[in-house]
This record gives sequence, structure tokens and C-alpha cells, in this order.
Amino acid sequence: MGLALLIVILILAIIAGVSLFSILGSVVGLVIYLVVAAVMGFIADAVVPGNSPYGLLGAILAGVVGSWVGRLIFGLFGLGDIPIVPALVGAIIVTFLYSLINRQVATDPTV
Repeated sequence: MGLALLIVILILAIIAGVSLFSILGSVVGLVIYLVVAAVMGFIADAVVPGNSPYGLLGAILAGVVGSWVGRLIFGLFGLGDIPIVPALVGAIIVTFLYSLINRQVATDPTV
């Protein structure tokens, strides 16, 4: 179940990354976006109780998917084309949901 959830999050991150690459328009912009996504993911990991798996990769995935989710909920506002506040809130939401699902799977052997 954990691996399937990671694959779903990875697919969402790829979709978000491709759409954001077209928005940012350059490789440098994409690298900056991934660095900001990693920072947002690490902040979300610090806010949500428990540890998020996969270290840096998990933080980047949470940041990218969280940015996508945050933009859907709150729209685009932030620093240039990088939605800082929506990315942070979205990363916290994604990390919390992953932690909740992961905890449920760990405690319920029938899932």
C-alpha cells in the first residue's frame, strides 16, 4: 500500500512538474522550483507529526504535489511564479494525508 501511494504521488508530481515547467519556461526555473519544493516539503515534514519517508525525494514530492494542490485551492500568489504560501499549505496537507494513510495501513493488517 505504501509503495502504491508513493507511485500515485510520483505520478501527480510528474504531472505538476511538466505543467510547471511550461509555466516557468527554463531549466533554471525548474531547478529553483524543485529547491523551493524541497524546502516546503521539509517544513511540512517538521510541522506534521511523525516522519515522512524517502528523505529528500519525499520532501520534493510533497513540495511539488503540495504546490499543485495549493494552487488549485488558493490560486497563484507568492514570489514570482513560485507559489510559496500555497506550496507550503499544500505540502502540509499532502504530508498530513500521507501520514494519516500510512498510519492507518500500519495499524490495520487487513488493508
